[in-house]
Amino acid sequence: MRGLAGKVAIVAGGGRGIGGATARRLGQEGAAVVVGDIQGGWAERTAAAIRAAGGRAIGLGFDICEAESVARLVRAALDEYGALDIFHANAAGGTEGDIEALTVPLAVFDRSIALNLRSYLICTQAALPEMLARGRGAIIYTSSAAAYGGNPVQVAYPVAKNGVHALMRHVAARYGKQGIRANVVAPGLVLTEAVKEHLSEEYVEAGLQRALCPRLGKPEDIAAMVAFLASDDAEWITGQVYGVNGGMALRD
Repeated sequence: MRGLAGKVAIVAGGGRGIGGATARRLGQEGAAVVVGDIQGGWAERTAAAIRAAGGRAIGLGFDICEAESVARLVRAALDEYGALDIFHANAAGGTEGDIEALTVPLAVFDRSIALNLRSYLICTQAALPEMLARGRGAIIYTSSAAAYGGNPVQVAYPVAKNGVHALMRHVAARYGKQGIRANVVAPGLVLTEAVKEHLSEEYVEAGLQRALCPRLGKPEDIAAMVAFLASDDAEWITGQVYGVNGGMALRD
């Protein structure tokens, strides 16, 4: 893709799954990649795979919910590569006990907001100053088709991911004239390691039946969209939510 070679990217939540595939894709396209993950070993394994393929990457353990931890991730990019051009905020989880509005414990709701929304504000506050100083930058947030799906058995997670869309559009509107682009990728059912570990075969099969494509998503499908949105080929795209879902959700 045009304009990724030589750029510096952070993938926050890049140890495996969508984030891991995105880190590898950015490395293949010539970007230097800082891979951060709550599991530092996963982050380093992904970084090692990028280096083994001839790319540049480092892996670090960090906590996306802690401002100082995210700040250290940004400092690592500056110390190692001298710049920051791309930030992919990729977090999801905290859904245990998140059933419906009447009964969801406030602690469960708060935990989901902290992981799935507040953490993205923390990432934004850490990355934006460096991008503004350079006069350019691309921030891509991972959301979810759950944000607009009307799920009857989940409340906190969709609320949080809807909030991500609002945050993204604020960033795009407020800082666009200063060279900052912001977009969201909203995946459908993607067969990540976590999905294979935690979702039943019946749930996965039901997702396949809803899709218009003959297969479910792969992490590489999402990585391709993130890489495009980070590239100079997408330099006139900002403020948008892109559903990558195999036709599981149809919307303008």
